[in-house]
Amino acid sequence: MHLAHPRRRHAVLALCFAACGAASWLPAAAADKFPSKPVTVIVPQAAGGANDAIARVVAQKLAEQWGGSVIVENRPGAGGNVGTAYAAKAKPDGYTLLITADSAQVINPWLYKNTGFDPVKDFEPVAPLATAGYVLVAHPSFAANTVAELIALAKAQPGKYAIASAGNGTLNHLIGEMLQKAAGIELQHIPYKGSAAAATDVVGGQVPLSVQSLPSSIAFIKAGKLKVLGVVNEKRVAALPDAPTIGETLKGFGQTPWYGLFAPAGTPAALVAQLQADVARALEHKDVVERLAGVGCEPFKGSTAQLGKLVRDDLARWQRVVKETGATLD
Repeated sequence: MHLAHPRRRHAVLALCFAACGAASWLPAAAADKFPSKPVTVIVPQAAGGANDAIARVVAQKLAEQWGGSVIVENRPGAGGNVGTAYAAKAKPDGYTLLITADSAQVINPWLYKNTGFDPVKDFEPVAPLATAGYVLVAHPSFAANTVAELIALAKAQPGKYAIASAGNGTLNHLIGEMLQKAAGIELQHIPYKGSAAAATDVVGGQVPLSVQSLPSSIAFIKAGKLKVLGVVNEKRVAALPDAPTIGETLKGFGQTPWYGLFAPAGTPAALVAQLQADVARALEHKDVVERLAGVGCEPFKGSTAQLGKLVRDDLARWQRVVKETGATLD
């Protein structure tokens, strides 16, 4: 039998090992090509609100970047708990993601005895996405045109005037409670199933007031079907530069809602990093910035670590707010 020269035999073995290594690596590399099938983004609020609008803008751009399909799936209920709990239990492979409002992630844990999820342990923060303009709106025929005038009316007749929200425990419900606490007034809370339904009834004259995100109300505002009494955000919003903030009347009042992308806990760190980078790239596109601006939102670019810190900090802050306002789920 002819034996190969030792040096040549080592070279052949090295080639074999290299080939075997390449063979075992190829399927892994193919698996690492994300995404290789449609990605589903869970939105735990109804269609027509701020979170839904932001999710659809971002999902469309990610689909373009990935050359694949990104499906936005609305799973509303219990102020966002239903969809959030569903996303928490999804397989941590990047194919089911959560785009959510700060209200569901950092306020609900203080309002509900059981949300069905842990906002820190059940999710990997991926990236912040956007901030939204929020406004206190009224039917055009409502007697008050400013926050000061509303406060005077409400103080003269406590409990007479109703304020519509997107549902118990939603952000606009909480902002309404914060407004009453800050102004020392009493309004009658009317919860709806989603912000779009609440806005429609204010436009129709069934309810005089509502706190609304700009995505769910800006078309009505521009058409003259709703009037803005004040902007909820700390600063005036670019979409309505002439509208004063509530904080200009009630010193210290202000809240800028944020929206972020989360993955189920256990999603590989490399995949989370890729998703964060892809989102950052999406938010750089001029058409994304313009589409967000068109619905009263602005891109909120940041890191995974920043979003994680934001969640932890806001959980502590909203715990205090809920306690101070005495907000409860009627």
